[in-house]
Amino acid sequence: QVQLVESGGGSVQPGGSLRLSCAASTNIFNFKSMAWYHQPLGKQRELVARITAGGNIDYGDSAKGRFSISRDRAKNTMYLQMNNLQPEDTAVYLCGGALGSLAVWGRGTQVTVSS
Repeated sequence: QVQLVESGGGSVQPGGSLRLSCAASTNIFNFKSMAWYHQPLGKQRELVARITAGGNIDYGDSAKGRFSISRDRAKNTMYLQMNNLQPEDTAVYLCGGALGSLAVWGRGTQVTVSS
């Protein structure tokens, strides 16, 4: 069973940074695409950033200019570097991947931005 495990969440002040990691139990290039989503409390899940196996990247509007998605093939890990965090970024951040017709999700990591 393929698993994705997120880490790196925490509490930061506005303007701070965090780097999230998503470790896969399989070769990350087996995924057609991998992505970060966030889900603020009581709201719908939204795309933050996505990277395809071919390296194409796109970002959700809230992430543009502040967040950066990357991956490390040797570690089978995807990252999300988040800079200039703001209170509205507070959410559970989940990583997901498209593995053939199967959608694989991690359990999420909490990010809280407050002063």
